[in-house]
Amino acid sequence: MVRLMGIDPGLRFTGWGVIAVDGNRLMHIGDGVIATDAEMGVPLRLKAIHDGLTALFAEYQPDEAAVEETYVNRNGAATLKLGYARGVALLAPALVGIPVLEYGAKTVKSAVVGTGGATKDQVEMMVRRLLPGATIRRADASDALAVAICHAHHRSSRLRVAGGMVMA
Repeated sequence: MVRLMGIDPGLRFTGWGVIAVDGNRLMHIGDGVIATDAEMGVPLRLKAIHDGLTALFAEYQPDEAAVEETYVNRNGAATLKLGYARGVALLAPALVGIPVLEYGAKTVKSAVVGTGGATKDQVEMMVRRLLPGATIRRADASDALAVAICHAHHRSSRLRVAGGMVMA
């Protein structure tokens, strides 16, 4: 059994979700958000995200992590700040020796819902269906669990290829 942590980076709310994978079986372990105070300066908010993730790694002991890639929007300043949070989300697991991979939003949606054009509501509905008992309170946590589910699917494909097995 392997534990995977999905991370949906954001400067205001960084979503996280931990699942256990045993063969094709997915099990919900935990989810939530790391919230930062908008009144704090960016460096302190980034530190809060780092400290929160580090505490979660210690508590949940994930074997691997996956981070959702940043999409570019029209507001350059907002995109840059999101990039800061994403940098922390990539660095934090690496600093404690946890392998980390990245997945684009369309790849995540396709892995969870079956189409890259799925809405947030569709993603959350499928996450709840795939992980019974998940106590999702924010879309950021649902998105993070979706990233973990996506990683579980892609991880098993990579392992089949690495093991010399032919993928169907």
